[in-house]
Amino acid sequence: MTLLLSHIKIVLVETSHPGNIGAVARAMKNMSMTNLCLVAPKIFPSAEATSRASGADDILSRAHVYESVQDAIADCQLVIGASARSRTISWPEISPRECADLSVIKDADKKVAIIFGRENSGLKNHELDLCHFLLRIPCNTEYSSLNIAAAVQVVCYELFVATHAQLPVTIGDSDKNTKATAVQMESFYTHLTETLSDIGFMHPDKSNSIMRRLRRIYNRTQLDTKELDILRGILRMSQDNQKSK
Repeated sequence: MTLLLSHIKIVLVETSHPGNIGAVARAMKNMSMTNLCLVAPKIFPSAEATSRASGADDILSRAHVYESVQDAIADCQLVIGASARSRTISWPEISPRECADLSVIKDADKKVAIIFGRENSGLKNHELDLCHFLLRIPCNTEYSSLNIAAAVQVVCYELFVATHAQLPVTIGDSDKNTKATAVQMESFYTHLTETLSDIGFMHPDKSNSIMRRLRRIYNRTQLDTKELDILRGILRMSQDNQKSK
């Protein structure tokens, strides 16, 4: 996943507090982001940044420092600027999720920069002039000021999720068992109807209504063949127990 996100730069402009740089590095590493760029940071490197990074020292050690935003984004084809402040000039606005959809791409040669401004004043208009889109994080309109690390975390999370959605599930036995076919499911429903009748749960005048609801339950679940075998085994045991009484 790291390789899939390596074309995306997180750019911090004139960060005042080194602890915020460390917190951003931590947020990035949580979400498999590695490319941190710093434009004229007030203090860097810094022991406070390293401390706040909490193990994301590698992100800090690889961080690139630039004198200007123009230098930081010089090799990028897509530039997105994050801002919470209202502007008199209108820029095309996108949400973090839309940002992720635009940024997570298969073309590794296309580089993306997502720019975060100063802690107290954000990005200036001439810096937003360099951006294709204005990124705004939806939040409480009465208190819309996000800590820079929190803002980066939200955006990196959406990038991570967008990338993860393209990867195969590797946890447990997901996708190892094929889904039950329509024929297998109909055989199961026949078996289920017989069993429910045998144990006296289902009465003839209500059987259609009950089975319709049960079908909805199992159809939503989309059983695989192993799960279906387990349920059929339970039904057989229930029938055997009923016969032995």
